[in-house]
Order: sequence, then C-alpha cells, then structure tokens
Amino acid sequence: MPGSNIMASLINELSAAASAAFEAMGLEAKWGAVRRSDKPEFANFQCNGAMGAAKSAGRNPREIAGEIAAALKEHSMILSAEVAGPGFINIRVSDEAMSQRAEFIRTDDMAGAEPAPDPKVTVIDFGGPNVAKPMHVGHLRSAVIGDTLVRLLRFLGDKVTGDTHLGDWGLQMGHLVTELYDEQPDLIYFDESFEGPYPEEPPVTIDDLARLYPAASAKAKADAARNERSQKAVAELQAGRAGYRALLRHFINVSVEALKIDYEFLNVHFDLWKGESDVDHLIPGLVEKFKTAGLSEEDDGAVIVRIERDSDKKDMPPIMLVNSRGGTGYHTTDLATIEDRMENMEPTPELMLYVVDQRQALHFEQVFRAAEMLGLIDEGHMEHIGFGTVNGDDGKPFKTREGGVLRLADLNTMAFEEAQRKIVEAGKLPEDMSEQERHEVAAAVALAALRFSDLHNTRTSNYVFDLDRFTSFEGKTGPYLLYAAVRIKSVLRKAAEAGFKPGDIKIGHDAERALVLQLDAFAAALLQAREKRMPHVLCEHVYNLAQGFSAFYAALPIASEEDADLRASRLALSAAVLNQLETGLDLLGIRIPERM
Repeated sequence: MPGSNIMASLINELSAAASAAFEAMGLEAKWGAVRRSDKPEFANFQCNGAMGAAKSAGRNPREIAGEIAAALKEHSMILSAEVAGPGFINIRVSDEAMSQRAEFIRTDDMAGAEPAPDPKVTVIDFGGPNVAKPMHVGHLRSAVIGDTLVRLLRFLGDKVTGDTHLGDWGLQMGHLVTELYDEQPDLIYFDESFEGPYPEEPPVTIDDLARLYPAASAKAKADAARNERSQKAVAELQAGRAGYRALLRHFINVSVEALKIDYEFLNVHFDLWKGESDVDHLIPGLVEKFKTAGLSEEDDGAVIVRIERDSDKKDMPPIMLVNSRGGTGYHTTDLATIEDRMENMEPTPELMLYVVDQRQALHFEQVFRAAEMLGLIDEGHMEHIGFGTVNGDDGKPFKTREGGVLRLADLNTMAFEEAQRKIVEAGKLPEDMSEQERHEVAAAVALAALRFSDLHNTRTSNYVFDLDRFTSFEGKTGPYLLYAAVRIKSVLRKAAEAGFKPGDIKIGHDAERALVLQLDAFAAALLQAREKRMPHVLCEHVYNLAQGFSAFYAALPIASEEDADLRASRLALSAAVLNQLETGLDLLGIRIPERM
C-alpha cells in the first residue's frame, strides 16, 4: 500500500464535526453524515440528518438543525452553516481549508485517497479461460473487471492475490488428446508402457491446439461414439495416466504463453496461473470428507451433495462431486480450490471474489453452499462478482460478421488499428514523434478505449460494443481521459520550460473551488467502488475530474497568468489534478503517454 494519509477529506472532517455536534445533543452520531450539496450555487456540502434525528427524538427538525449549524460555525474550516427548508444544513467551506486540501492531494502518495478501514486478505478468482481455446470478447469483462478490483483493493490496503484459475480439466482435454492421437498415434505419450521421462518440447503449437479442438468438438457432436472416446480420455487423464498428464502440461504451457500476449495488451496481470488440474490431488480426500460427514450420497453411480434449504423459493439442484464415469467437474474442482487456498495460502484468505459472468450465478451459489456445509469457509466470505454481456447492435452477445464469436486477439488488433486511425484523424501526434512512440501512443489509446468502455458501465449491466465510439477523443471515453491527462502534462512542461514553477495553492475562484470539491470526492469514490465491487464508480469520478479541469482551464489562465502568485497556485492545482488523475487511471489499468 502507498504511504498513509495524514489528512482526512473535507467531507469526512465535516461529517466528524457534525456527528460530534449531534452526540453533544444526546442524539445518534449517524445523523451527522455530510454529502456534496445538491445545489452547489447555495453550498458546498449539506447535512440532512436533523429530520431523521427529530423524528426519533420527537423534536422540531429546524430547532435541531439550528443548534447543529451553530456548533458547526465554530469549526475553523467552516465558512458558514445555514438552515434551509424543513431542516437541511447548508455548509460552505473556507478557501483556506480548500487550499490546504488541494496542496495535500498534490503531494500525497494516495492522491487524497484514504485506506480502507477493514482491510482483508482477499483472493480474486478471474474464472479464467479454458486451455487450448482462444479467448473471445466475453473474456474481456472478467479480465479488466478482475484486474481493476485487484488494483483497487490492493491500493486501499487489502492483501490481494489474483488467480486466473484456468479451465484445464474438462472435456476439451479429452477432445485434444483423442484428436492428437488420430493425427499422430505414434507419439510416445500414447504408449502406456512408456515410463518416461517425456520430452520437454511440446508436440503441438498454439495454432495446432486452435485447430485440433474445434475439429474434435465438431466430430463429437456428430458422433456419440467419438464423444465417448473423449469422455474416456478425460477419465483416464483424471485417474493419472502418465502420458495424458504429460500432454496436459504441454497444452497448458503452450496456452499460457499465448494467453499472456492477449492479457498483456489489456494490461492485465495475475499473481497465480493455477488451474483446475492443480488441485486434482486433493479431490479424493475432499470427496471422502463429504462422505464421512454424511453430506453426500450415491445417485445412479454418481456422488452428489444435496444443498437445498427450506427457505428456497425455487428448486436448488444438487452438485455432482463425481460422475458415473468417475470423472469430476467444475463444482468439485472449485471446492478443491477453496480447500487448497484455505489450507495452503499464507496468510489464510478472509474473502474470495469470483469475477465471472452473471449467468454462472447458480453454479456459485451451489459451490458456496457446499463449501460452508463442509466447513471450508463461511458462505458470507465468498462473493460472485457477476457481470453482464458484451452485446452487438441486436442486443445479443457480440458476434463477428460471419456469426462467430470474436476472438479477443482480433478485438485487440481491431482496437489498435482503430486507435491509429483516430489519432491520425484527430491530428494528435507531434511531428517529431518517432515511429516507436507513435506505436506506443496507439497502444495506450486502444487500451484506454477497451478498458474504460467496459469499466464505466455498471458491472451487472450489459453494454453494446461500439469501437468507433469507444476510441473517440470526445465524450465519456478512455481516449478523452488520456488527452485530459496529457494536456495537463503539457501545461506543466511548457510552464517549466518558461521558468514557471508550482507554488502555494490559494483558492479564490469558483472554478477552483469546484475543482477542489471534485478532487475531495476521490476518497469516497474509491471506498464505494471497493465496497460495492463496482469499478464504474471510479470511472465516474475520473471523468468528472477531467471535466472539472477542462472547465477550470477554460475559465482561468494558468501558465499565461501575469500575477506570479496566482500562476504558481494554478500550476500547483493543475499538478494536484494530474496526481489524482494518474492515480485513478492507473487503478483502472490505463497507461498515460507523456505526450500526444
């Protein structure tokens, strides 16, 4: 975590002062909550607690509000506190308090943010891609939402481990093994008498995997016997057949190298690259624990766990620990993964967040119930961070023009090419910029477009994919935010070249006050985004901050200001905005070029 804060936000200081005033009157402190004013032309902040306090105490709300306002006026940071309407308290903060707050934000490692009051040891499970299958546009959301939550929670003091949780244990492995056998039956991996060691070099490339899997899947759908072969191969793999295990390791290694390319383009990183196969050794013991505890039962050759509750309003199907062939599925490997984390991670996780499509809600409710029944972890310490789908113009999950699922690698390429086109069209690049720098700027614009377009939507909602709009330098887009940050860098750089330096911040103009109030909202926005697991709250803040600076830039001269003290103050205020904007965009995983 970055350096600790020594100054609370204005809104928190005001809330503390108002809460103390309510307590001094024998009323509950909760009524002292302060928020930004609905009518900024009348006040900076407002406190509406007098109405609730009056109702609980059987008193007149305006009388209570009057006493609270009188107490608040004694506070050094408060310029005025006036009662309005039935008991609202309108509060104006002094320019000196705003100046101090802005100066603190300018130099603070956390840019005015405040650490979470209840930091937790947290695992974020990205519900990752399947081995040997190219990632598609649907993987975009899990990647960028999960990565942003890792960044956000870690920044606020949580100890976070991000795990991609690869799908490497299902039917696709059987398809790959059997299709590879059909093409190259003489490979040593298929000789059951071979005792090893197996070759270190993989017998397949990522292109081979991309070809083998669809071919096998199509054959299996058309031929039940072919599908049975794959099912049998999966069972043998899970039972420990050495050659198949060696192939599995090759499949994983080849796939991970390809996945890292797509993830790197999106600036997504993981602490762990574990998959379902990593907990295979725990499954027999896990199944035995369910049996010993009397929680499982046999059903037509399978081992199941009934998880329904009397309070359920709809049917809750049981989970299947072991199928009739002796194989296991996602329920079992997810439970084994929970057990592995709880027993082997240091420190022990207090919270597990699963960033997976909202359509998997039933699966996770089943897993969470079963985990609590066995005593692995309390159900309340696991959360499904579900999200909506990326749709086309028809409102259905996004497809290519040919009707297929768009590969993530192709999406990244499309975004990069569109970013290059938009940059040239907008004339954003200096003439002396090298080809390498131009490439890096286009990559940054594409990254900002893809991440912000996804993250600024409420996580649980669907959104329509529109690359032309996402890469625009106008409107609520990632490229607009990049340009805003680069413009501030340019202002400060040119000022420095002219010999002008930032100095003491002295707030005095309405445009400056509005900008400081927006800066002050950063701490609350981050904590709300953490609490709700909603990155769009942070997106909204950085967008409003960029717009606030634009209004300030349009209203007042900065480097061209003739008064030296005012010029130094406005340069410093610009630096405070840049510090917070850079911090916020970094939390969103967006890279900012030095110039554009």
